[in-house]
Amino acid sequence: MEPITENQDAASKRFGTLNLSIIGMGTEYPPFSLDSKALDILTKRHYPDSPAMTKIRVINKYTGIDTRSAIGTVDHPMANMDRAPTIGELCEVFLKDGVALAVTAARKALHEAQLSATDITHVVSTTCTNSANPGFDHYVCKQLGITQPVEKVLLHGIGCSGGLASLRTAANLALGSSFMGRKARILVVALEISSLLVRSELDSINELQETRIGVTLFSDCASACILGNGVGEQAEPVYELLGWEHRIIPDTEQDLGFDVDPLGWKVVLSPRVPKLTAAVVPSTFTDLLSTLPDLPPNFKEAADFDWALHPGGATILSGVERVMSISAEHMRASYDTYIKHGNSSSATIFSVMDRMRQKEMDELAPGGKVKDFVVGAAFGPGISIEMCIMKRNLNHVRRTLVVTGEVTPPMTETDPSDGSQSDVEGDVDLEKEVDTVKKQGEQLSQKLEMVQPDILDQGESLADGLGGVELD
Repeated sequence: MEPITENQDAASKRFGTLNLSIIGMGTEYPPFSLDSKALDILTKRHYPDSPAMTKIRVINKYTGIDTRSAIGTVDHPMANMDRAPTIGELCEVFLKDGVALAVTAARKALHEAQLSATDITHVVSTTCTNSANPGFDHYVCKQLGITQPVEKVLLHGIGCSGGLASLRTAANLALGSSFMGRKARILVVALEISSLLVRSELDSINELQETRIGVTLFSDCASACILGNGVGEQAEPVYELLGWEHRIIPDTEQDLGFDVDPLGWKVVLSPRVPKLTAAVVPSTFTDLLSTLPDLPPNFKEAADFDWALHPGGATILSGVERVMSISAEHMRASYDTYIKHGNSSSATIFSVMDRMRQKEMDELAPGGKVKDFVVGAAFGPGISIEMCIMKRNLNHVRRTLVVTGEVTPPMTETDPSDGSQSDVEGDVDLEKEVDTVKKQGEQLSQKLEMVQPDILDQGESLADGLGGVELD
């Protein structure tokens, strides 16, 4: 066998014609929205005043998030016991209310793809907020009526990058089916229930007197998509998947994570994350672009693409915006999702992709021109980056499944309280909202110097952490 030359090696890394398409998408947020007052209420109900608790309440007002989607109100029983719920109690709620969200998201994706549950050949799922065996995907398949033999994969330990990691995994499974001449219709599902971890995080803030900002960012969501390999008849594409890239930033295991705990999971989020994530994007994008030589010649720079970036936080969004010389309008769906729903970990990226193709988002495109090609990117523990390039079908007509009733009703065993439901996406004044997010970021750094400046964030200066990428 001849040795591989550099030219051969470079050619082998190129993506050819894959015939992979996302043919259906679905997003399901729970019916409740929590504003910044919710965290104030819980801290005052269950914890004494302390420097760290005061500081976290200040941070909570300056995240740039208007509301976070949650399966219950501030009066949810799990958030108001005399202790934080155990991992077992959290699992019960996840498998009840969380699986219901995932089933609805999957049904939306199936409806748009014009498929029934019996058409599904593979299921790839992900979560970082549950570790049940069998996994939540088993119960989603059962409720969807997927009884035929399917190949299932459940990915864990990959956090916020889980959505795109699952899509990458599905793509490789689909290519394997293509090689054998078999049809692949792969259901990809991401589900996260983060809101009920609030008491565990507040316990740590109270006991350790360190400022843990994860409690101000995370929310609940289920999202899904259907990936097809073009073998046999299939619906027209929403997005064509052209290529992908996965890499790890060396020696960053301690910077971003989600540690298992008897009381659920504890967010690990160091102040270095915004700088680390921003720094890795340019080279990842350049390398991925080099594997797609057949792109039109006018798609060479980051600003030539629209961007579906996982909204991990305001400084992550603005950091990538700066290093890639793109505008907030390029990432309009990321900002919109972050402001209205918060960070729902792995489930967020499909929500962003789903939101991007809606009319009100198109009206906010840079210069009023929607891009044909989209970069998807997300970061996870490791620190890992997942990136893909897709071609958007601008002629696609979105098929919406009308869901009657509430997926997670106010009067349930897990949340018998009344509460305001999240609104349907309405009119968008995204330019004004993004400007507010950035101004809040500037104000936050100043506020932190005045409010308990001696309280550190998980090992380093909190002001450095949230100002890790300087905001415009």
